Amino acid sequence: MTKEKPRHLSWGLPDAPLSKHPYRDSMLVYGFFAVLVVLLAWITGGSIEKAIVIAAVVWVAASLWSAVRLRQRLQREAAAARDEAEDAA
Repeated sequence: MTKEKPRHLSWGLPDAPLSKHPYRDSMLVYGFFAVLVVLLAWITGGSIEKAIVIAAVVWVAASLWSAVRLRQRLQREAAAARDEAEDAA
């Protein structure tokens, strides 16, 4: 009787390849969501001014968060590439 190694589930998502313009793409997506917030406020009879302010603040925060996370990812990938180059040498 042989004991098999227990299998572990991988819960993480694989890293998707970056687009050619990741900063621009994320800003456009968050801009779409900001416009959607303003449209929903207008449709429901809410305050357009408040919706514009909230949408702008959330858009800036989300865009900054995406830029920081993208920069961290690029730095992590560069460090991994350097480590592989050092190991190969």
